[in-house]
Amino acid sequence: MYVRHPAVAGRFYPKDPGRLRADLRSYLSPHEKKDDKKIDALACMVPHAGYAYSGHVAGAVFGKINIPRHCFVIGPNHTGLGRPLSIMSEGEWETPLGTVPIATDLAKALMKAFSPLTEDTEAHHAEHAIEVELPFLQILQPDIAFVPVALGTQQFDLLEPLGYALADVIAAQSEPVLIVASSDMNHYENDAITRTKDAKAIEQILRLDARGLFDVVKEENISMCGLGPAVTMLAAAKRLGAVPSELIGYATSGDVSGDRDMVVGYAGVVVTS
Repeated sequence: MYVRHPAVAGRFYPKDPGRLRADLRSYLSPHEKKDDKKIDALACMVPHAGYAYSGHVAGAVFGKINIPRHCFVIGPNHTGLGRPLSIMSEGEWETPLGTVPIATDLAKALMKAFSPLTEDTEAHHAEHAIEVELPFLQILQPDIAFVPVALGTQQFDLLEPLGYALADVIAAQSEPVLIVASSDMNHYENDAITRTKDAKAIEQILRLDARGLFDVVKEENISMCGLGPAVTMLAAAKRLGAVPSELIGYATSGDVSGDRDMVVGYAGVVVTS
């Protein structure tokens, strides 16, 4: 059986299991109040930078929602390796907290529903965008199984129908399935510019407007790395009957580093029905 080993443990997040658990709890605990009922979400968007920079935004999202036993985790392909529409349907992903099995039946159902998806391990081998979400999912749902999808394309005519296919597969399941879109926001401009650009993109996300998001990112030159995953997630969520989404948290790397001249934006969004 193929096991995908961690590519960024010890760099983006702690390699030591005890330290990792402690860090995860520090991000999650402020949002897991006993008197608060957790949200049954259709989907969410979370950042994938090093935990020191964006872990608190991801934790704010994951700490507020119920994590079902099955998830689709969709991320961009930063490395350029492999195929532009890459899925894995068998095997396990390893993190310092243990292994996470791939939900084979779900993966194969999506491949059947959307034939351009290609079985491909190369696109996932060194890619961090999906990997950094897994420890959050593991600690909140020990029985988690997931489907990894890496998108190396920004063609709207592929991303939208992938979202529709994803929605149809989820609608056919007897148990809830969460869509996790992994994305950072604008990259490497100053803090003020980044916040202005990100606000324009977030406005479209909160409206569940996949086309609007795609267009504003292109027109405003917003370097949102997970545009593809976000468009696919929005298309799927709207088909599943989502209502306008909620911004749970926003930050830039400058909030941590103090460097406001060149930052990356991070947004956390929850989508419900």
